[in-house]
Amino acid sequence: MRLRIFTPLLVGERLHERFVGCIGAITCIALTMAICAYLFPASDIPAIVAPLGASAVLLFAVPASPLAQPWPVVGGNVISALVGVAVFRLIPDMVVAAGTAVGAAILVMSLLRCLHPPGGAAALTAVIGGSGIHAAGYGFALVPVGLNSVALVLLACLFHRATGRSYPHRPALTPTAIAASATAAGFHPGDIDAALADMHESFDISREDLDVLLSRAELHARKRHNG
Repeated sequence: MRLRIFTPLLVGERLHERFVGCIGAITCIALTMAICAYLFPASDIPAIVAPLGASAVLLFAVPASPLAQPWPVVGGNVISALVGVAVFRLIPDMVVAAGTAVGAAILVMSLLRCLHPPGGAAALTAVIGGSGIHAAGYGFALVPVGLNSVALVLLACLFHRATGRSYPHRPALTPTAIAASATAAGFHPGDIDAALADMHESFDISREDLDVLLSRAELHARKRHNG
């Protein structure tokens, strides 16, 4: 009997895809660091910031996630870093500033449709970072955070294209085909919205992908019952 601890956490996860993602993270993080260190060799700030490691997890482990798309990665990290710098300058108490920076970053990212979990770490780094980060001020959001984020996204695009993955992610079907599939399955796309409203939860999957998944599941269920 297989132990539960070894059961894949993500639905549809395959071991081969996970190995590909690991290779992508190794390659692209290393290249990102090398590129940024080459462009800015002498600096009190690291060539790459720690939140990029978390960004790499999303980019290469779950590239279809709405949180892993180019705008959330770049916008989320840069905007959150700007928020962190602003909070650090406005709130002298480090403890209060740390919590406020992360909370404010979540709010701003949500409003600007670029929610990206590592953005919280970027905001926190701007507050609790060393003297070099504090001295850089708002420039920290551009170099290294912005440069790191743009480089990693561009490298991820190249890597995913070379390995046959879809990135930036696009639904498998067009909006018209999605609507037709949902109709054929027997429910209206508005039914999905009603179900989501009932559950009062947020899910790490795009609305379009959810439509496709549920429509195809319903069609397979019909085939099974009719078979």
